[in-house]
Amino acid sequence: MPDVKKMTSSRRHQLKSLMLQIAATWIEQEKKDIAAVKEAYVAENCPPPDVSGNQAALMEICRKLHAAIDKIDEARYDAESKVQKIDKEIDDLRLKVIELAGVKKPALKKVRMSADAMLQALLGGKHRVTMDLRSNLKQVKKEVKEEPTEAVGDWRKNIEGKADRKKMFETS
Repeated sequence: MPDVKKMTSSRRHQLKSLMLQIAATWIEQEKKDIAAVKEAYVAENCPPPDVSGNQAALMEICRKLHAAIDKIDEARYDAESKVQKIDKEIDDLRLKVIELAGVKKPALKKVRMSADAMLQALLGGKHRVTMDLRSNLKQVKKEVKEEPTEAVGDWRKNIEGKADRKKMFETS
């Protein structure tokens, strides 16, 4: 790997200030160029009015200027309306893109809520609805099965009978 010498901070600062000076001169030159282009455009399109003459000639010059201003104002209005129309189309297309992409649904959180609280939230606070689901259930009586009493006795007595069952599973 070749030796890469790092630039010292003073050299870096000197180069940065030099770049800023060059950029400043470019900006100044650009401002002068824009001003010169404006002057050339005004000289070409707006000749200086001839104000020497009687009042009727001056009135005619004013009418011509007003007509030119109206024409330019109409062009400006047309351009503005075109821009507004295009902006509206862009917004509509942006909305269509969002619709086509689909609306992302937020992740829902689990909420533990009783049936009474749910109904109260849906129907409003003034409706008092109690919904005890267990009260409407049918009552069923459990029948207690009697377990054979022989199994309750000593477990050692029944071991020979179970040994046959064990052999049956082992031989299979």
